Amino acid sequence: MIRIENLSYAIEGKEILRDITLDVPRSGFTALIGPNGAGKSTFLSLIARLEPLQTGSIHIDDLQIGQCSDRDLAQRLSILPQVPDQPPRLAVRELVGFGRYPYNRGRPTSDDGAKVDHALSVLGITDLAQRSLDTLSGGQRQRAQIAMIFAQDADYVLLDEPLNNLDLAGTRTLLVILRNLAEQHGKTVVMVVHDINIASRYADRIIAMKEGRIVRQGAPDEVIDKALLHDVFATDAMVLSSDFGQVVLV
Repeated sequence: MIRIENLSYAIEGKEILRDITLDVPRSGFTALIGPNGAGKSTFLSLIARLEPLQTGSIHIDDLQIGQCSDRDLAQRLSILPQVPDQPPRLAVRELVGFGRYPYNRGRPTSDDGAKVDHALSVLGITDLAQRSLDTLSGGQRQRAQIAMIFAQDADYVLLDEPLNNLDLAGTRTLLVILRNLAEQHGKTVVMVVHDINIASRYADRIIAMKEGRIVRQGAPDEVIDKALLHDVFATDAMVLSSDFGQVVLV
């Protein structure tokens, strides 16, 4: 479980997150939604220790952020930021191999190689292993980056807007893969997403943020309604119920 208590964060005196207390249960797919500037990316960065804590506490199971080692945390939790910093000439297999660094510290073993092979297979990109990143489509590159996260073998996977710049086919393929990671591999996936319909269709749980606060959380059919759209997104769009969850008509 990710347990957050009394979390606040400010930049140059401007409050970005405000007194957040929240539990994210183990396993399953959680979507983090909210308008631009709601604090979603900052929230993920603090959980992943990319930014220092100012107020409050975060626990990943028995590990406390700020009190545990980076290596211990990296074996428990992984993050894919919005703009990954990776050399474009890097081969896909080399990229995926980076996911094993928390375990081998740059000295890969045969077990690490097997983990990389498995990650390439699960993400369906074994045939791309020797290709450089700059020769891949946007969807292929995202799958390679998530293969790196999968090879890291962490229980918790944080993804900051991984659907950016993907077409319809790439988006659906990636979402099916992420659901598979949660359902078949027991991962806890927490993803920032802007499309509410995607959140409703694929997430088990939705956390809605506005102005640095959690305003609603729960199953999609408990969270997504006209009141949420009006209060959080300042729109009067219609909401319909379907076999696939709540559908927002824009």
